[in-house]
Amino acid sequence: MGFMLDTVGKWIAHYLQKEEPGYEPFTPSDPTRLREVIEPGDVLLVEGNSRISGIIKYLTQSTWSHSALYVGPIDGASEPNGEPHVLIEANVGEGVTSAPLSKYYRYHTRICRPIGLSHEDRTTVCRYTINRIGFGYDTKNIIDLMRYLIPMPVPQRWRRRMIAMGSGDPTKIICSALIAQAFGAVRYPILPKITEAGSRQARREILHIRDSSLYMPRDFDISPYFAVIKPTIERGFDYTALHWADKPKPLAEVAADEDPFPAGLVETPEAPLAPADPVTVRNPAESRLEPVV
Repeated sequence: MGFMLDTVGKWIAHYLQKEEPGYEPFTPSDPTRLREVIEPGDVLLVEGNSRISGIIKYLTQSTWSHSALYVGPIDGASEPNGEPHVLIEANVGEGVTSAPLSKYYRYHTRICRPIGLSHEDRTTVCRYTINRIGFGYDTKNIIDLMRYLIPMPVPQRWRRRMIAMGSGDPTKIICSALIAQAFGAVRYPILPKITEAGSRQARREILHIRDSSLYMPRDFDISPYFAVIKPTIERGFDYTALHWADKPKPLAEVAADEDPFPAGLVETPEAPLAPADPVTVRNPAESRLEPVV
């Protein structure tokens, strides 16, 4: 029975991870700026285009469907071309793995940075996720996987609950739950602590939402304790340097930094202008010639 459930679960996971064709991000990442700006401990949010990404974006009412933690180069983990793995992430059907930054170059991404985190705590957060590489995902839990196959729409009050539905095994974690646990290890907040509620149902929801399994990728974006870092403006941005499509591009000699015709290079005297001879036309009204100056 366990083998059959595992086989069906792997098929569902493969189906959910399949990417939809025709994905074109509105604002893809700038690889050079992204590499320069991102730091260990930063959370990288991703607008994915897989089937499960579309479902998560609907359930969370957010652009972001996936999150990964940037930890810097990991010893012994690299691509065949030598690019080091610098991200830790958890995916349905795969579990906790490492990945290179180039994996998300063509996607719309956002950097969320914890503010005031000490170097020691930052190291602890990164080490927490690195030590969990290899943790799997329980594909035998069909209910856990079938939550992403439920036809839409879903009542709003159940959407967040659907993200957390599962077996509860701490070694079977996905996406933002792993990162939430890592920051929880150093007592760094993600969502603000709410002390008042208007109803008993709301109080129960507030207590339940503290569990790491209920955190979503969007929570790092809206958290008051994480700063949004935009690589295109972080290291300086000059709007006057942009070239617009409706504006003709200047000639090379005009756009060059140095004057191609410096003073004194060509000494050609200008010829004096001769005075113009008066031109006469006949005025038909007066039948006489009038000089035109």
